[in-house]
Amino acid sequence: MNGSRRRTGSRYEDLAAALLEREGCTILSRNFYGRSGELDIVARDGDTLVFCEVKYRSGDRCGTALEGVTPLKRRRICRTAVEYMAREGYGDGWPCRFDVIGISSGRVRHVKNAFEFTV
Repeated sequence: MNGSRRRTGSRYEDLAAALLEREGCTILSRNFYGRSGELDIVARDGDTLVFCEVKYRSGDRCGTALEGVTPLKRRRICRTAVEYMAREGYGDGWPCRFDVIGISSGRVRHVKNAFEFTV
């Protein structure tokens, strides 16, 4: 990713993290890298771990930001979530959910439980 795209991504991840905090979540990690991929934001909502993918699109001509989280991307997020939980000492039975915050055309949309765990 070039520097300009990284700065843009970071700006929208900041916006998403602030939104999660306003909703009562505690941010645990940002840009966690594992063997399977990256987690944009890991947060806690009560005793639930929240793995949040942040997607930005400047417009909808290539699909919405939420549509940008493909089945392959979802599998990578889930595998990386397993790595995060193992590395950080969370047990198998720890409740978690997968959210997507889509940002496009000046709108921010937070979808809780956007997808189920798959590997």
